[in-house]
Amino acid sequence: MEIKVVQADESQRKPKPTDETKLGFGEILADHMFLVDYEAGKGWFDARIEPYGDIAVDPAAMALHYGQEIFEGLKAFRGNDGGIRLFRARENYIRLNLSAQRLCMPEVDVDLAMEGMKQLILLDRDWVPRSHGTSLYIRPTMFATEPHLGVRISTAYLFFIIIGPVGAYYKEGLNPIKIYVEDFYVRAAIGGTGEAKTAGNYASSLLAAEEAKKKGFTQVMWLDAAERKYVEEVGTMNMFFLVDDEVITAPLTGSILPGITRDSVIQIVKDWGMKMSERSLSIDEVIEAARGGRLKEAFGTGTAAVISPVGQITYKGDDHIVAGGKMGELSQRLYDEIVGMQYGEKPDPYGWVERID
Repeated sequence: MEIKVVQADESQRKPKPTDETKLGFGEILADHMFLVDYEAGKGWFDARIEPYGDIAVDPAAMALHYGQEIFEGLKAFRGNDGGIRLFRARENYIRLNLSAQRLCMPEVDVDLAMEGMKQLILLDRDWVPRSHGTSLYIRPTMFATEPHLGVRISTAYLFFIIIGPVGAYYKEGLNPIKIYVEDFYVRAAIGGTGEAKTAGNYASSLLAAEEAKKKGFTQVMWLDAAERKYVEEVGTMNMFFLVDDEVITAPLTGSILPGITRDSVIQIVKDWGMKMSERSLSIDEVIEAARGGRLKEAFGTGTAAVISPVGQITYKGDDHIVAGGKMGELSQRLYDEIVGMQYGEKPDPYGWVERID
């Protein structure tokens, strides 16, 4: 499918940030966006790049009433050589299609989405920041647009991609974060939509996250919905624990997001010859290991933060300090390895990185 391109004129272009140390996350968006429409019986059509702007949506659009909305998050990185690189980008669109299947939405053409994204990035290449630790955040999104009040599958959808420069996701940067273990609210249950990247999952997490934030915590650690016993994930991240010499993360049983950074960490840890387990881990086992000095490290993984070390876990009013409240050796090593590949500073033995400029 041909992608039509309409470039923004000078009046539509935004001022670019001059201080990359103050980028924040998700606050600045570039000049253009990629869009493509879908209708049942017609398929995807009218692929285009146009100036960033408002999208007209009918008040009866089914996404607004019945929640058919999915999205992804990935990044482009500018290396010291000036090259722009993507990290495992195709996997994001494969995962988007898995989310689409779960919410009865049409799958995107992965090749079209990749091509539209690349053209968009190259058109707005001056928005890709240059400082180490910064990147261009990429947000592919799809939602139901058919105007209809009645619960059924929509017949029309819009898929779009918007981009913008970002710095660190957490204000702490690589400093360890404080996590509150939530044992009342739940994020998702097996059989639900927890493994899909859909807006409803995030909406259901907001109340617990706000309550934890008021108590001084950065994130909420979710337990399973059935027993409030087993560790699942942390807000915007998958969770890993280093107990003795074993690296442990929750298995993909249907209630947590199959993270791409999660998968990268698993592969790297295995290749380093470490014991890597995808198994259910109870919060009691985590706390017992922390009390006994056997919990060496805990960290979250995700596109936004890459590796986020955990310095404190609070459960039932008790604080448990992890790794002396500092970033652990494994967390630092994994961060350096993955970020090094993303910026083209380290070898990429997996073929995860694609240079597009």
